[in-house]
Amino acid sequence: MNSTVLFILGVLFVAIGIAVSIALHEIGHLLPAKLFNVRVTRYMIGFGPTIWSTRKGETEYGIKALPLGGYVQMVGMYPPNRRDGSVRQSSTGIFQGLAEAARDQAHEEVRPEDHGRLFYQLPVWKKIIIMLGGPAMNILLGILFTAIVLMGFGIPQPTNQVASVSACMVASNEQTPTDTSTCTKTPAAAAGLKPGDTVIRFDGKDVTGWDQLASWIRASAGKTVGLTVKRGDGTVDLTITPVLNTVAVFGPDGQPAKNADGSYKTTVSGFIGIGSKQAATPQPATSVLPAVGENIAQVSAVIVNLPARVVGVAQAAFSSAPRDPNGPISVVGVGRVAGEVAALEDVPLSARIATLVSILAGVNLALAVFNLVPLLPLDGGHVAGALYEGVRRRIAKWLKKPDPGPFDIAKLLPLTYAVASVLIVMSVLLIYADIVKPVKLFG
Repeated sequence: MNSTVLFILGVLFVAIGIAVSIALHEIGHLLPAKLFNVRVTRYMIGFGPTIWSTRKGETEYGIKALPLGGYVQMVGMYPPNRRDGSVRQSSTGIFQGLAEAARDQAHEEVRPEDHGRLFYQLPVWKKIIIMLGGPAMNILLGILFTAIVLMGFGIPQPTNQVASVSACMVASNEQTPTDTSTCTKTPAAAAGLKPGDTVIRFDGKDVTGWDQLASWIRASAGKTVGLTVKRGDGTVDLTITPVLNTVAVFGPDGQPAKNADGSYKTTVSGFIGIGSKQAATPQPATSVLPAVGENIAQVSAVIVNLPARVVGVAQAAFSSAPRDPNGPISVVGVGRVAGEVAALEDVPLSARIATLVSILAGVNLALAVFNLVPLLPLDGGHVAGALYEGVRRRIAKWLKKPDPGPFDIAKLLPLTYAVASVLIVMSVLLIYADIVKPVKLFG
């Protein structure tokens, strides 16, 4: 299939996956709100003009023109303005005026029969459940997609099948000479091992995996041992003498391990000069949650350092400096990476699909963690407001003072607008950077 078509298919796959993830995030808010009998007037995917909608019961469900998020509109998000009879209290400043206007707008759709169905009237624990429903849905999706990748497709792991045979003995930091006719042969080359051989016995012991074989090779320097390989439809018996050599140290992920200064770790051990063929190996269910936890930790580290990371993105976008492949990217960047993955024709289709699904897992976990930041208008900001309300009411009860009532989160609207403005500027910057200076993951 044409690489351009594959690129487009990869972008569409992830774009649809993100749209579905956003829709399910909002369902995470919608379902508990309905469960707690809050009147929900709108469930919308996207922002801007409505391009399609339908009404079911008291809720309008629709899709808007800009697919950059979504929202669930519940009546009574803010307590009403205090009034002296029918006269509105005068504002004491622009921020007070913003808060009063927001409260009035929030109560435009409130009907007399809605008493007890308003969001601000809910107990604290119900408010928290509603606001955590969205991030919780993204975490569940992240777990699901991670399970599909690990348990369904598996992860590349070394096998006891030989992928390559080094011709010459060289240290790990040296290049193989162009002319291999006069070099010192590796034990594998001298013994006659060939790519495609599968090592089934070493020194009289059955080989069940690469890690086992590698450990025996490392411990057998200077010792001549028997080796049995499966070659084609038959088996071949060989003898081999591992030698001491400086070799790279690999981590649990199969990648070369590094020292604190960034240099690669090496060790001196038994060596024969073969490379292992990698094969996707399904993982047990017990591997899923640790993998999700590691992903969340990585995303959290990026968010904690987000200001510095965004500055780095800006510097790269407006200079010749390269982008940090581990830095933040926009939905445009995610789509571009997905397209590049899909277009890798020399990579097996199953591996490409697994990578695309893992991208969706990462996006969902990133959405969950980011939305838990305790700042409005994010879900974490509403949770923080509800927790403050609960603490304030508990303290008033301990001190035998009157119930202070629900916390008026409208008072934080100036902060909300400030945070929203920063998020918009950051999003525009990331989109621009992903267009003019995209992250290079391949080549």
